[in-house]
This record gives sequence, C-alpha cells and structure tokens, in this order.
Amino acid sequence: MENQSSVKILSEWDIVAARQLGRNIAKELGFGTVDQARITTAISELARNIYLYAGQGEIQFEPVNEFEKRGLKVTAVDHGPGIQDIRRAMEDGFSTSGGLGAGLPGVKRLMDEFDLITSLGEGTTIQVVKWLRDRRFG
Repeated sequence: MENQSSVKILSEWDIVAARQLGRNIAKELGFGTVDQARITTAISELARNIYLYAGQGEIQFEPVNEFEKRGLKVTAVDHGPGIQDIRRAMEDGFSTSGGLGAGLPGVKRLMDEFDLITSLGEGTTIQVVKWLRDRRFG
C-alpha cells in the first residue's frame, strides 16, 4: 500500500468512494470491524460536509506510526467558505443543512484525535486519527 491515498470529493458518489477506500485501508492496517465502522462513519460525515458546504475538496488517508502506536490519519480539506462559528458547529444537534447534526461532534467521538483549522473565505482542514488498539490489552 502506498503511503498516502486520497479521494477528491466532487459528487455524492465520491462520498461512497471515500468510505470504501477508508474501510479498505483500515482493514489492511488491522483494525477490527467495530473500529472500521467508526472510521467509515467519520469519513462519511467529513466527506458529506465537504460536499454540502464547500462543494468540493479532498479526503486523504495516511497510515501513521507514533512511538509504539499505529493508526490511520484521515484529513478532510476544502477551500470553501470556512466554518463561521466553530463552537456552535461542535454542539450536538447543531446543523445548518437540516441534517441530524451528528456531524463534527460525532466525528470527534468516533475518533481518538480531532483537529480543526478553518479560515473564513479560505476553507477548512479537519484531521482525525484512530489508533489501533493493542489486542493484548483489550
């Protein structure tokens, strides 16, 4: 597997492609089915946000190794309008698209690390990481 893979988000079909690629990479890295589902759900939310709010962008996948930990880093990048009120966007139930609003707070709960950088008029980058659990320790 190459070091980094990505899917450009230009249509709703690209959301499906990003989910599938993310699940395949997670599986290759040794994630169990529950964590694969968590990662896939997070990718789906991030890709859908790009599609709905920015129109286009990219989901990038990168295996990461840090000390004794291995995991998967997922980065969502767009050059859309940016997030006007980050605090509000991170509230459960908040949605500007009429969706369920599980969005960003849901992504943060599903993953182990969550980092959001946004600039009004320039776009948003969200980086999340899921670490492999050491099977010896549960």
